[in-house]
Amino acid sequence: MAETASDLSPDASAEIAAALNQALAETVVATMLAQNFHWNVTGMAFGPLHALFQEIYEDHFVGQDDLAERVRAIGQTAEGKLATHLERSKVKEGDEGAEDKEMIRHLAEAQETIGATLAGLSEVAAKHGDIRTEDLAIERGRVHGKFAWRLRAHLR
Repeated sequence: MAETASDLSPDASAEIAAALNQALAETVVATMLAQNFHWNVTGMAFGPLHALFQEIYEDHFVGQDDLAERVRAIGQTAEGKLATHLERSKVKEGDEGAEDKEMIRHLAEAQETIGATLAGLSEVAAKHGDIRTEDLAIERGRVHGKFAWRLRAHLR
């Protein structure tokens, strides 16, 4: 087990950082997705959706920082270019003119995508005995799973 980040081999650190940067890219894109929808949602559910989308992007902003700081803590470089995040991310940008239900669906899918990426990150971290990254991935995955559930509840 890697007690500290310095206990990780260079190969382990690089593999974990690649998985962290994937999660970071998807979180960055989802942050902007939620903010875009927060700014542009309309309709009868405006109030609760406006508030939920804000809660999501505020959470994701903190999550981005946690992921990037973990990359740095294991001695690697956190990717910080928006173009790189957009290219790497499995979460795609959304249409600000979308109807409210399409916004919800798109954002719920983004949460599920990030959750799957974080599960993969957890596995990579566990393989290398990096319990701190594993813990971060599990906790962030729980948060994204809850947001997905809360969003999907609006579609039933």
